[in-house]
Amino acid sequence: MRDLSWPARVYLVAVVVVAAGVIAHSLTTIGQSMTPGHLGAEGLGTLLVLALLFLVCESMPTLLNVEQFAVSVSFSAALAAVVLIGPDGTALVGFTAVFSVRPGLPLVKRLFNGAQFAICGHAAGWVYERLGGRIGVPEVHAFDDLIGPYMAATAVFVPLNILLTLTMIRLATGVRAMEVPMRGLAQFLLSYLGYGTFGLLVAGLWATVQSISAVLVLLPLFVARWAFGQYHAQQRSYDATIAALCQAVETKDYYTRGHCTRVSAASSMIAQEIGMGQERLRAIRYAGMLHDVGKLGVPTKVLQKEGPLTEEEFAAIQLHPMRGLEIVRGIDFLDEAYAGIMHHHERHDGRGYPMGLAGDEIPEFARIIAVADAFDSMTSDRSYRGARPVEVAVQELRKNSGSQFDPVMVTAFVKALEDRPWEPPRRVEPPPPEADEAPVKDHDDPTMPIEVVSGP
Repeated sequence: MRDLSWPARVYLVAVVVVAAGVIAHSLTTIGQSMTPGHLGAEGLGTLLVLALLFLVCESMPTLLNVEQFAVSVSFSAALAAVVLIGPDGTALVGFTAVFSVRPGLPLVKRLFNGAQFAICGHAAGWVYERLGGRIGVPEVHAFDDLIGPYMAATAVFVPLNILLTLTMIRLATGVRAMEVPMRGLAQFLLSYLGYGTFGLLVAGLWATVQSISAVLVLLPLFVARWAFGQYHAQQRSYDATIAALCQAVETKDYYTRGHCTRVSAASSMIAQEIGMGQERLRAIRYAGMLHDVGKLGVPTKVLQKEGPLTEEEFAAIQLHPMRGLEIVRGIDFLDEAYAGIMHHHERHDGRGYPMGLAGDEIPEFARIIAVADAFDSMTSDRSYRGARPVEVAVQELRKNSGSQFDPVMVTAFVKALEDRPWEPPRRVEPPPPEADEAPVKDHDDPTMPIEVVSGP
């Protein structure tokens, strides 16, 4: 609580107070009313089963492959409660999130989750009831009549939950809703809506197998959750492998710290602008991270040499794309990233290396990385000059469009920069006295080409 900003604290208290009012109303109604349409004594067992199911599901969420997002199948239990025990019972079911035993979840977050689930559940149940939805175990001949009100209840529950959560994130962290990745929001929303449909299935089966219906419906979801968790862990392992290789590369040059990460981000911007699919987007991010991994095979004294290079030294640098391919060839999950690593120094006019490819002969990944690589080099500090403004770097990309760079990729990147302003890296402080000399030129910078002289 002490870590929250004052607006976040006020918002949290407001949500908890509203939820407390809802819970008090629900308890009063349940205690006083035994009429159909309210919980009643005969629904106590149903309430306990659904509350336990909700708590178990909420304690074991599924992490999405998107930062800061996770979902659980608890939505199925909450929306089944809308049909089986009405708005008052649903509010109590949702409030059990306070008792979640999810590892690492602080009390403040559990309190907020329980409060907002109680509010969402009661609101969804109220809408369901007002639209003519019958509360209780559905009858077979009347099941079709529940679908419309149930869909409306789901349409209230899901957006209201997301709205309450995003508002807390905004107040607590300063992240605006528009800054949350749209891909993440879409995956989040679809997951919730998908789990919501299982709630209706649980309610429909309750008439024949009662509480066992929840097990029959949700057990496969838990198996899917486990499989997805394994997949997510594998992706984290991939990312850690890539990060370790990048760190090894960047230890060779003080002035290129963070270069791999920024090239990866810029490459992703271009790929998204040209409409690349999700799997290829992941591959282009990996390719951007590893595009210079071949520098591990280039002598450090060559990379950090002060002054012009000899022909032999320049040849060693020109081999780094091929050495990079040799290093990562055995990493199966890189897929198309191989082509980006191998050919990112080819030129559109055919004067690049290592194979002198031109135009469409150059793989798409390599054409993307070439633009991103040069842009980051120009907008970053180097030992021989300070970072150039983004506008100057863009002018240089346009100047070399059609000769060094693919015009399509340059246009896409410029458009992406208009929609998502580039954050230049922080200014690099001079290396410590004991550090090796940094190179005076950068083979990635089109404005400062490496000088090559004949002879030793």
